Amino acid sequence: MTIQVTAFRWVPPFAQGYVRDLRVRWALEEAGLPYEATLIDPQVQASESYREWQPFGQVPAYKDEQVEMFESGAIVLHISGQSAALAPNDQAGKARVLTWVIAALNSIEPHVQNFVQLDVFHAKEAWAKERRPQLEAALNRRLTALSAWLGDKPYLEGRFTAGDLIMATVLRELEDSGVLSRFPALDAYRRRCEARPAFGRALEAQMQPFRENAPA
Repeated sequence: MTIQVTAFRWVPPFAQGYVRDLRVRWALEEAGLPYEATLIDPQVQASESYREWQPFGQVPAYKDEQVEMFESGAIVLHISGQSAALAPNDQAGKARVLTWVIAALNSIEPHVQNFVQLDVFHAKEAWAKERRPQLEAALNRRLTALSAWLGDKPYLEGRFTAGDLIMATVLRELEDSGVLSRFPALDAYRRRCEARPAFGRALEAQMQPFRENAPA
């Protein structure tokens, strides 16, 4: 059975290149595992059959010969268990990869999402202007700690792993905000991860359907 990954047929321009199936596509590209993308639309999202696969109607959902899963972080960890390209073979190394994936999703992403969503959806509202400095300060504290850990290392654990893959997809959501300009080591780290050929292939695979299915 060829690996199946669900993805959106089309999303608005602000979301293109950021939908979570990108993480899974990237992991599969790094691992050299072939897959097929199953494109869905709002009607499929709401269907009972899809909700049996993905309870929240989101993407990505994933199937292979052994498992059926949802949630991008869980899927990437599953893939990393099959490929030395994404995680070391020893248990200590695997534990560190697991730690960094969870750290990216739990310690960094909520602060990034709070900040970015405020700017994207509520920037003109009075309450948002008052709230923004608080969210930015909280985000800066987390990024300062992350930057201190990274130091001059090329990757979080010295070599690229699934932890870097997830962390880079979180950080790239800040690209247009200007926040990363205050953290040059993190910005260089993000760019280093995005320069990987597997990322380029994954991004193009996500973007192609959006171009093909763009509203007339």
